[in-house]
Amino acid sequence: MKNLQISFALSMIFLITACSAETANKHQNSMDLATAWVTAYLTSKDSALSMIDNNMASDGVSVGERYVGFGFVWNPDGDGMVVDYVVPDSPADGVLEEGDDIVQVNDILLTNDNRNQLGFRGMPGENVDVVVVRDGSFKNLSFARGPVQIRYSKEQVMNNISSVDADAWGPEEFNIIETGVTSDGVVHVLHWSEFIEESTGYKANAYTMTRFEFDDNGKVAWVGNLSEDRFVLEQQGWNISR
Repeated sequence: MKNLQISFALSMIFLITACSAETANKHQNSMDLATAWVTAYLTSKDSALSMIDNNMASDGVSVGERYVGFGFVWNPDGDGMVVDYVVPDSPADGVLEEGDDIVQVNDILLTNDNRNQLGFRGMPGENVDVVVVRDGSFKNLSFARGPVQIRYSKEQVMNNISSVDADAWGPEEFNIIETGVTSDGVVHVLHWSEFIEESTGYKANAYTMTRFEFDDNGKVAWVGNLSEDRFVLEQQGWNISR
């Protein structure tokens, strides 16, 4: 009986291995493209732009990492805090509008010096009161923090990359650890990179998993990353309290 059990176990291992090999062969083009995509992103700005232009579906999306906040984007290079974009289905959706000029947060007047410390991040469900200037009039608004996940269109991804300084692009070192695929063609690429934080000069490294979905034409329809954000912050000297 024991020999029969061993024989059955070995047969199952061989079957699983054969199925995995068959799945990988079926989706090899997708795996190759996903690996090339991550490599291009880590290599240079021009390589990333070319890869997206040629291989992302016209209706494809790039999904940002989730965070707790409100869900609006503003230009840190300008003065004050003017809303450039409101993330759909975020707490800010339906409350803030593009062009709103945030001038006060929880009774604190916003300035260029304090605008990054005004409590937009924090516990989910907590209300924050803001005053904005909209169409020349002051408006009092209130909303609660919640989970936010930005979804960028192909055009937005291209524009975001185009605005970045090419000389500051990419890590000091990187390595593709492995690429795998599920039976339904979803590809995951595990990679490692080491980089220097520009403002502090500190070196940090992190593993990142990038997930890809593809359309019927083999183009990237969905892409998103999961990385070691907490580990990176701790390497930069931050204390994480919760």
